[in-house]
Amino acid sequence: MEDYNALLESLKKEEDEIQFSEFSNETAYKVGTRLVEIGLKENKSITIDISRNGQQLFHCALPGTAADNDEWIKRKIRVVNRFNHSSFYMGNYYKSKNSTIAEKSLVSESEFAPHGGCFPIIIKNTGVIGTVTVSGLPQEEDHRLVVAVLREFVGK
Repeated sequence: MEDYNALLESLKKEEDEIQFSEFSNETAYKVGTRLVEIGLKENKSITIDISRNGQQLFHCALPGTAADNDEWIKRKIRVVNRFNHSSFYMGNYYKSKNSTIAEKSLVSESEFAPHGGCFPIIIKNTGVIGTVTVSGLPQEEDHRLVVAVLREFVGK
């Protein structure tokens, strides 16, 4: 059995560390193009989405993706916007409770996807103001890619 407490603590630490002093449209563009650059270089079939306060600032679908990736992104974003934690954190939270998002939070799994790949854009001393999402890889890999790129931008 997986040690969910240690994993959840590690994922929460990422959220505590990866925080911005500001997040502009230009920042969204730079983060998005960095994710595209990695995706193309490593031949990853991913779709990337960056939104702030409900406005989509960046969206790109690389070769090998489909409209289904856009639907996964929407469902992952709903999780982050509702719970203010990464979608990977929430998925592991429900696993740690031996439950599902539908059972524990009474929301539809067709609308909410607690699967890795969506990370909150957190402004220091303010809170969650948006999301950076990747869809197309196994969920932990989606999550790790987003975290790695965001770490580049906050210097962690």
